[in-house]
Amino acid sequence: MKQIFLVLAMMALTVTVQAQKGSFYDFKVKTISGEDFDLSSLKGKKVLVVNVASKCGLTPQYKELEELYKKYGKKKFVIIGFPANNFGSQEPGTNEEIQEFCKLNYGVTFLMMAKISVKGDDIHPLYKWLTQKSDNGKQDAPVEWNFQKFMIDKKGNWAGFAPPKTLPLSKEITEWIEKK
Repeated sequence: MKQIFLVLAMMALTVTVQAQKGSFYDFKVKTISGEDFDLSSLKGKKVLVVNVASKCGLTPQYKELEELYKKYGKKKFVIIGFPANNFGSQEPGTNEEIQEFCKLNYGVTFLMMAKISVKGDDIHPLYKWLTQKSDNGKQDAPVEWNFQKFMIDKKGNWAGFAPPKTLPLSKEITEWIEKK
């Protein structure tokens, strides 16, 4: 009986390990200023990944994202914004224009990356991992609109997501950050 239990436990572990293809730390991206950025440099930190746009009804969330970053950023927490033009052409600017917009209008100091695609045939590999259970091992979570938020734990594992209209300072997100 013990051998059967052991075999079943090993099979379950194998399925769990195979379910997730890599981790958040396996990806490299470009910063908004064009420099290479290895996400493995964020090991040991919780990360909130957000696809952003400057001409969206949800754009004022930049203000709360910055507040969230200032409140928790020193406690092993990082926010990464990924500009994307996938929804209603609401992020038409260049990386330089986006960076200027964010600093002038919202004083953004959290990490901003180069503009990417978060859905469709040209989806960035990171967003493929974030949105597809076959890659993240947890859940399908296609990006519904600008300002969808993905939560990554301190070990680089997919920990959840919040829909676009969930505010950055919501209880759901702040409790996740505060949870050990």
